[in-house]
Amino acid sequence: MASLSLLKRFTALALSGLMAFQAVLPASAQSAKMSFIRDAEIEQVLRDYLDPLLGAAGLRKGFIRVVLVNDRSFNAFVADGKRVFVNIGAIMESKTPNQLIGVLAHEAGHIAGGHLARMRAELDKATAIAVIGTILGGAAVVGAARSGGHGYGQGNVGTDSAGAIGAILGGTEMARRSLLAYQRGEEQAADRSALQFLERTKQSPKGLVETFERMANDSLFTSTRVDKYTVSHPLPSERVALLKEEALKSPYYNAPEAPGRQLKHDMIRAKLFAFTAGQAEVGRRYPAYDTSLPARYARAIVEYRHGRSDSAQRQIDALIKEQPNNPYFWELKGQAYLEGAQPQAALAPLRKAVSIAPNQALIRTMLGHALMATDTPANIDAAIKELANATSRDPDNYEGFRYLGQAYARRGDEGNAALAAAREALIGGQLQDARRFARRAMPLLPEGSPAYLAAKDIFESKPEKN
Repeated sequence: MASLSLLKRFTALALSGLMAFQAVLPASAQSAKMSFIRDAEIEQVLRDYLDPLLGAAGLRKGFIRVVLVNDRSFNAFVADGKRVFVNIGAIMESKTPNQLIGVLAHEAGHIAGGHLARMRAELDKATAIAVIGTILGGAAVVGAARSGGHGYGQGNVGTDSAGAIGAILGGTEMARRSLLAYQRGEEQAADRSALQFLERTKQSPKGLVETFERMANDSLFTSTRVDKYTVSHPLPSERVALLKEEALKSPYYNAPEAPGRQLKHDMIRAKLFAFTAGQAEVGRRYPAYDTSLPARYARAIVEYRHGRSDSAQRQIDALIKEQPNNPYFWELKGQAYLEGAQPQAALAPLRKAVSIAPNQALIRTMLGHALMATDTPANIDAAIKELANATSRDPDNYEGFRYLGQAYARRGDEGNAALAAAREALIGGQLQDARRFARRAMPLLPEGSPAYLAAKDIFESKPEKN
């Protein structure tokens, strides 16, 4: 498992639920399939950004989590009331924490406003409008045909039919514009809520304004030929003007960032570039003469990623010497050993990381993986303990369940191995596979036990209705 791990299976999301931050959905969203990234450090920083906003919105903090989308476009959205999806591009291109916090405040506004549920109602309404238009148009077509059969000239039939087709298309266009008008209203409501949440948490709205100014200056949004009634979001120029007018009224407009926040933000940006960008791009962004902590972090990651393990370990050790209580530096050291086929050497740094950050399920998952990779009976038992702890803390821990299943299988516990595989498949959106593994697990588990009941729940589960 890499510190930055990619969920390689694709999870389908219903487009009817998407509320994109940008005016145009990313291609990945349009195809309704995305890939996701897990990373303890980045998720923790984003939780630190989001939790105060959720509190200001009167929402349960632990109930709503951030999901990292493996997409370098600048975008964020919500697809249900439990998750905020953030493209890694939004993090990489946000130069200040406040810019990203403004994006999260906007998305919290969608959740707090119940926009997803209302959007489904509006979709039903729009569908009804389109259906009525089609019915009326269809009736006109039938009438035109009948008129033609009773001796009216062919020209009349053609004119009537054209009108009927126009009625059908008009109904569809009316439905589309109705839905888009509703979406524009919800976007403006989310903007207003974002300003409120930022003020309640005594944070500046400047970053939110800066983000929309960037969008307004983007060539994708500057065309004067755009019909504002045919887009789902307010035009960026109008949005910036309204936002700036209200944002300047905030007593916290010029409030500084919280102490230490900018460095953490720069660290996760460096990490994302180091893991997802090419070596040349990382070299341009973080040249050798840049001795800042984020630049050295990025270069250490690049060294390990490209197989230069000795150099990577020296650079990681230098980072640890500067911040000995940073769990993510110890995690990176263990990861470099683990992926360099030295699982035994990975154990000490990963145990150190867990001791510093015991609640980080993803670090525990990596430790469990390393223990399992040593392939000794004692370490297999220890791996199961770590991985069971990790998956109980993080029920969406895809790789945790994968390694847990492998560890149970090595111990000969086929029932729990099948249950772990079922949970892994369920997280990956593979319901049929999940039910198949659950059916295999049930007769191998003590009837009525928690594991048996969990397998039974999965076996009896049905696809969620969108």
